[in-house]
Amino acid sequence: MNYQIADFIIRIKNAAQANRKQVILPYSKLNKEVGKVLVKNGFLEDIKELENEGRKTLFATVKYYKRIPILSGVKIISKPSLRVYGTIEDILKIERKGKKTVVISTSQGIMVGKEAKKKGIGGEIIFAIW
Repeated sequence: MNYQIADFIIRIKNAAQANRKQVILPYSKLNKEVGKVLVKNGFLEDIKELENEGRKTLFATVKYYKRIPILSGVKIISKPSLRVYGTIEDILKIERKGKKTVVISTSQGIMVGKEAKKKGIGGEIIFAIW
């Protein structure tokens, strides 16, 4: 897989749809930061960094409400073949469509659209999650 973040988020979505409580994910600094944002916004219960035989992995716990996964869908917006950058207005337009949470990469790190609005910054729109 050439696009790490898409692989990361799709693995989490697939685990949620298969009613798996935990999922092992490939480690990268970007994946770890996105995982922290997902925990902070209630899509994951926890994400931990594990090391086995010198290889780091991430261990995520999927969050459920009455046996139904909180995470129900994902749309990858920015891809290696087409990077999508947006202003605050662009991000808010995506969020208003169907109560989605947009995860963006900014000069100040990975954050959701609401945080970017408070800080008044735009960035690369990585994916939308609901």
